[in-house]
Amino acid sequence: MSARQLRIVILGLSITSSWGNGHATTFRALVRELVRRGHDLLFLERDQPWYASNRDLPHPPYGRTELYGGLQELDDRFANEVRDADLVIVGSYVPDGAAVGDWVQRQARGIKAFYDIDTPVTLAKLARGEHEYLRPAQIAGYDLYLSFTGGPTLARLERDFGSPRARVLYCSVDPELYFREPQPFRWDLGYMGTYSDDRQPSVERLLLEPARRLPGARFTVVGPQYPAALDWPANVQYQPHLPPAGHRAFYNSQRFTLNITRADMIAAGWSPSVRLFEAAACGTAIISDRWAGIESLLVPGREILLAASADEVVAILGNVSEKERLTISVRARQRILREHTAAHRAGQLEAYALELLDARARQRGQRGAALVLEAAK
Repeated sequence: MSARQLRIVILGLSITSSWGNGHATTFRALVRELVRRGHDLLFLERDQPWYASNRDLPHPPYGRTELYGGLQELDDRFANEVRDADLVIVGSYVPDGAAVGDWVQRQARGIKAFYDIDTPVTLAKLARGEHEYLRPAQIAGYDLYLSFTGGPTLARLERDFGSPRARVLYCSVDPELYFREPQPFRWDLGYMGTYSDDRQPSVERLLLEPARRLPGARFTVVGPQYPAALDWPANVQYQPHLPPAGHRAFYNSQRFTLNITRADMIAAGWSPSVRLFEAAACGTAIISDRWAGIESLLVPGREILLAASADEVVAILGNVSEKERLTISVRARQRILREHTAAHRAGQLEAYALELLDARARQRGQRGAALVLEAAK
């Protein structure tokens, strides 16, 4: 429980539907932990038809969730709550997010933050002139830039875009949902992720090609938007969507799980996927692609296995003993639960907000003292 209650408003992509996005699971766990710490929280979600028809948590049981139809309704119904909040957070990929950001920066009197769950993708979009949910000039107007990406990207946000404060807020895992649950293995290697053109070559190299070379092994891929014409090997089971309620069983049914990172995130480094944390919390051994900063999260060879080619994946599947696999998975689980749960993230976010609010209070006190001295002259 926090010593100080904050009024928090979050405008995020979705909390009610996990269909085709990883934002929902992140927001669900974070919001729950913020409420547990005693904060008053309102989550605002744009009512979109593709989420409306795929809502796996239509009424989140923590805080308050409200849907809105557009910018005018947002202003009509929620301007006062945004104005009076201690902290207002706008998330990446919010529909009409640039316009929403302008509105928040005009209305909010508390701390204004941008929560970028897609930081390298966002920066690549800005470089291409794509500003649907954030414009470069808006960054300086947010008191706090919360980034899923750490490392040098934080300095770049402050140096090149004028962010007053860029701070890392990595994704996290909800240990109440993701834990070891022993059951028979269905697959030797699995992968969960929405299709993307830049990730698919890695899926081909690190899963589909090993599947072709190991016809006696079993593989699986879960995720929407894969092309209908894609030629799956006979020993690869494909499933278009798996709701969060099935994720734990999915991870626990694999000997190894595959972590694949988008190209922009590999280039930036320090960009762990939520799937990496979820798998580790379930005690599933992870094979991952390589990117700068991964060693700051999980130690290669001890807590995670890295691979760049089909040969390396085939060697891991064939040569890593069951004892070694279990040892690696236990180490990863211990590390993630020690440093990367939703409770950790809620505490970090609270600390960032209180630091800024306290700094503002000191500034007001100093200005007040200066006015008293001036009046006394």
